[in-house]
Amino acid sequence: MSVASLPPAAPVTLSAEVRLRYVLMHFRLAYPDCPDVRIGYAGTQSQVEVAEASGNFFAENKPYPAAPNWREWLGRPVPFFFDNAPATSLLLSQENRVLISADIIAAAFYLLSGWQEYFSTERDRHGRFPYAASVQKQYGFVTLPVVNYYFDVLKTAVEYVSGQRLHSRHWGGSQEADFAAFISHDIDNLHSAWKAPAKAALQQCKISLFSKLIWRHFTQPDTWDNLETVAAAVAQYDGRSTFFILPSHRPGPGGTPNADYRLTLKLRQRLGRLVEQGYELGLHASLATSNNSSKLRSEINRINLKVLGCRFHYLKWDPRLTPFINALQDFFSYDSTLGYAEHFGFRHSYCLPFYPFDFRNGYATEFLEIPLNVMDATLHHPNYLQLAPQEILPALTPLFAEIKRFGGVASVLWHNENFDPDNTQTGPQQFHEIMRHLQQQGAAFQTGREIWEEYTTEPTTPTPNS
Repeated sequence: MSVASLPPAAPVTLSAEVRLRYVLMHFRLAYPDCPDVRIGYAGTQSQVEVAEASGNFFAENKPYPAAPNWREWLGRPVPFFFDNAPATSLLLSQENRVLISADIIAAAFYLLSGWQEYFSTERDRHGRFPYAASVQKQYGFVTLPVVNYYFDVLKTAVEYVSGQRLHSRHWGGSQEADFAAFISHDIDNLHSAWKAPAKAALQQCKISLFSKLIWRHFTQPDTWDNLETVAAAVAQYDGRSTFFILPSHRPGPGGTPNADYRLTLKLRQRLGRLVEQGYELGLHASLATSNNSSKLRSEINRINLKVLGCRFHYLKWDPRLTPFINALQDFFSYDSTLGYAEHFGFRHSYCLPFYPFDFRNGYATEFLEIPLNVMDATLHHPNYLQLAPQEILPALTPLFAEIKRFGGVASVLWHNENFDPDNTQTGPQQFHEIMRHLQQQGAAFQTGREIWEEYTTEPTTPTPNS
């Protein structure tokens, strides 16, 4: 629910060339074997020409374009924004040239860059761009990686003019997996499993039970103090995962909680052993850091662990500020914040890692985004979805199929506290059902570091018409 608003953002000056360069960079990352084919707008004498249909939209500060037209592609209805000729065939071949009648460059840029978030004035109570305000919600395509479908249109055109078949990216050390699975855990709580049951027992005047819970709290390890159990659960599938560690234990703005633990020497030693076993540590930056470079730097120093990636607590991301804070650009190779808390799917309508767009300077950021597709809290929460346990995997299966189709990354966040055996809604059983499905589908389980390393081995800066 949107409960806050911002002043309108000032328009930015982005030429068609800038938009084209950004989109083609990601197209060539999606298809690493793409040949040297000239791609440009109509009238540029390119081998693949795209109709220019965005008009003055990108010279203004409106968050939403006109409603999309729906076309059939790969057996699916796909929304095409900036499509001024819906009655015309999508692909028109002319000798050694192909014309694309919808402006898939403008549409891909609009979704992938996060234009709607940057220029929208709506925010929720945590300062986040709300799913309810998105075009994904408005037109019902949050579980469809629309930009990947646009890229498949472009791929088909390139294959026609080049006579060469293009292949999606493959993953894993042997590069044999059709898609990757990025399993991560935000470590918010280690010592609070007893609190809700103890409070309930006290409210119900069950003094004996209350006393038992208090005694257990002070004499036995907390059920949520389970990092090794979490790691062992992932290892069952011959995989390793990423633990995002929250270094701040003080409440954030408005009293919103951060960590319930401190980074003691003992905890650091446990984390070190996880790293020795092949697991990865990342920074789970607190609520005060997503728009404050000095505070983010302070947490980097406080965690004092060698980390490559970041995810902001509560998925807090200010599209006008977060991508531009110096500490994020200077210290991290990747981020993994961008998913909707309210719904699983594709916040930027894309199932591969991508480089967020820098609206201030007109080019891609230097850090990679590994977008978040599924969060456990999203699946069963009073404020979000309220799926029954048996509904979770059937709901996610089509999403994972889309990711596999395009050689993407299935990013799944499962908090350590939800490995508590008492959790029967989004607990260990539901986690293992998802993991078994991903394994059966042939996913390569990789840490964020491994995904970043594989993704950055290819050239990332093609020229617009190359």
